Amino acid sequence: MMNQTAIFIDAGFLLSLGGHKAAGTTLRSAFTIHYEALVKGLVQTVKKNTGLNNLRVYWYDASKDGLFTEQHKRIGFIPGVKVRLGRISYNGEQKGVDLRLALDLVGVARHGAASVAYLVSGDDDLAEAVEEAQDLGMKVILLGVRRDESRLGVASVAEHLALTADAIETIPDQLLDSSFTKVIEWDDHHASESATIAAAPTETVASEPKPAAPTPAIMAQRPKNVSQEQAREQIPESEVIYSSGGEKSGFQGKAVYEQEEMAVAQEIGANVANSWLASTTQLELVELMADRPQLPPEIDRTLLKDCAQVMGEWKTDQQQIRRVLRGAFWSSLDKYT
Repeated sequence: MMNQTAIFIDAGFLLSLGGHKAAGTTLRSAFTIHYEALVKGLVQTVKKNTGLNNLRVYWYDASKDGLFTEQHKRIGFIPGVKVRLGRISYNGEQKGVDLRLALDLVGVARHGAASVAYLVSGDDDLAEAVEEAQDLGMKVILLGVRRDESRLGVASVAEHLALTADAIETIPDQLLDSSFTKVIEWDDHHASESATIAAAPTETVASEPKPAAPTPAIMAQRPKNVSQEQAREQIPESEVIYSSGGEKSGFQGKAVYEQEEMAVAQEIGANVANSWLASTTQLELVELMADRPQLPPEIDRTLLKDCAQVMGEWKTDQQQIRRVLRGAFWSSLDKYT
């Protein structure tokens, strides 16, 4: 087996975490990525940790019909990078990405092309492929984004996958900070334009005093409309308490903690709406309003991903949380339209 490394990157995983760290949301339009610097930095990090040269960087993403976009071509032209594409289904879900990654990981191990694999992913479905590669003599190390409050020390990595890996290392914060840049800034002018596009009275927007750059917290404190009121009325009486760090659970109080969770969910929904509005086009805004209350899959996935980053993955399965996230998105949209 060749004494060198290979890097396997789940692009959706890495870009979501890096983007959330930079912009506070996983919405792709809210941040830009310096792909060349990111790839170069990852290769240098791996070499520094192992002292070995790198065989190749495998980059896994999805696109419509599995065809290369201009962005994928840009990444593919980076020296030492191989782009593998899955498909995006009709409802916006990725198909075939994990399978391609798993096949390549086992294939590189079987042919002895690398002795150490660095895996940038958190998907539990890859655990069996990791074990197969290990049985073939390859060492597999997870490379994640630091999250001190997580028991694993990294964000959004399934525990089963972490247990199968040989070690867990983190991407330097400086690399993420230099590779991801927030590009969204809100202003009154954009809010006024959005109101005009949606054919709403601009007087409504101008009548309410607003700071030049409202924060998600301020946006979430606006007077409650029907959707917010309905969401709050459905808060259950359960006493279960959950720590987002995953280290504590138990029973306390009745609705106090749950009220706090609802407030966090509202802030997340408002933040996504704020980011989306600041980068939307006239056509996209008109189409979104026409389809209300149905949300496009991209926005709905962003709400759930952002919620998972802040509150924990399992919270996104709760219908109460989902209702509040979506209600807060529409409520924040109403403020500017």
